[in-house]
Parts: sequence; C-alpha cells; structure tokens
Amino acid sequence: MIVLFTDFGLTDPYVGQLHAVLAREAPGAPVIDLFHSVPDFNIRAGAYLLPAYAREFPPGTVFVCVVDPGVGSGRRAVMLKADKCWYVGPDNGLFEMVQRRATEYECRAIRWRPPGMSASFHGRDLFAPVAARLLTGTKVKDVGPAIKDFTDLDFGTPKKSDGGFEGTVITHDRFGNLVTNIPRATAEKAWKFGARLSVTVHGYDVTVKLLRTYGEADPGEYLATFSSSGFFEIARREANAAESLGVAPGATIVATRA
Repeated sequence: MIVLFTDFGLTDPYVGQLHAVLAREAPGAPVIDLFHSVPDFNIRAGAYLLPAYAREFPPGTVFVCVVDPGVGSGRRAVMLKADKCWYVGPDNGLFEMVQRRATEYECRAIRWRPPGMSASFHGRDLFAPVAARLLTGTKVKDVGPAIKDFTDLDFGTPKKSDGGFEGTVITHDRFGNLVTNIPRATAEKAWKFGARLSVTVHGYDVTVKLLRTYGEADPGEYLATFSSSGFFEIARREANAAESLGVAPGATIVATRA
C-alpha cells in the first residue's frame, strides 16, 4: 500500500492530484491518507510525528512524505528504507526520526526524473511516481544510488528542569491539544498519573494534573496527558487549549512539579 503524509491540507487540489498520479502509475494499489495537516513548512513537527503515525502499517508499505519548503532548490530527493518500509520525499531532515528509531535502514538518492517535472510540485511529479515504482517492483538501483550523508536536523532534546522538563510544542491537533517533543517514556520517569504540574507556555502559567484520559478533567479544565502518538501534551477538556493560550508550534513549554 501507499500512504500519504503531507502539510498540504485538504482545501486545495494537491492531495487529489497525488491520488490521480498513483491511480495512473500503480492502478489498484491501496492509497491511505494518513495525515495532511503537518503544520505548514514545519519539518521538525513532521519528523517527530511521522514515526509515531507510521508504526501501525505493515512491512512493505511505501510512504510519500512531503513537507518541503525547499522544493525546487538544491536539496536532494531521497528514499529511505527503514524496517522494511520505504519513505520517499525531500532530504531536509523529515526522515531523521524514522532513521534514528529504525533497527536497520538504507538511504538512496533519487536520480530518476520524469519529463516535464514541475519545479514547485515534486510530490506529484517525482515522489508519487517513485513510490508507485517501488510498489510495483522497480529495482531501487534503477531509481538512484545508495548514499551515506543523509541530512540531519538539530532537533535537540527536552532539557531537564526542576522536577520536570523544558521542551517544545511540535504541533496541535484540530481540538487544540498541544503535543510537545517530550516523549512519554521520558515524562513517566519523572511523574506519575495524578501528579500536579506547573506549566508555563507562551507567557501563561497553568496548573494541571497528569491524567490518563480527558474525561477525568472537568469541562473547560486544563490537563496534561499523553497523546496517542506517545508524547506529553497539554489539553483542555471540551475546549481548545492552543486557542485559549495563543500557542503555535515552536513555542517553548516548561512543565515541573507544582
């Protein structure tokens, strides 16, 4: 199957155009729209979310991944084979977390080019056709050579603070839940469910409880929990925490014991 992961949104024709190319190049292949709401141009957010969202898919899946503010520039087009799945997209750091977490991986540059390729829509003209070729049996050596100097980003890691961590808001979903770069496994070493936390973000200070579910809070109450993708998040039951706090991706967040 082919899985799409982009920052295209759903108000423009771009996702539909990807589907059209895949229907032509790999007729009958299942195509799944995994996520088209990566924050615009935010490679770091995409890199954190991609491995969390991709883990449900079986070996042999081909992911078309496009968060590509440098499209048309000198950045390379690449394909990464990680734990028996392929990831096709720009070499701008989008695949760094997938590569870090893989037990085995192989990186290749994409040298193949279609005739008449647009300088501004490699998702449609390059990445989707390459994904189709991988799925339909084209030998990877015919698409491009192996490479070792895969692009990395300086993601940093959450910093330990007094009884907690300083991290970054990597995204928020349409409900306004603030997903941070603090992994659940890291947070659980410092806090247990029921712990009261003092959270500072975007100039606001709120006190929350770390809860297993949203339903444990009262309507309108702020809370801390863990997202389904495995990160520490701040939410507001039946309300929009991002909107209430005025928080955008990239904001610094500090969470410590209250």
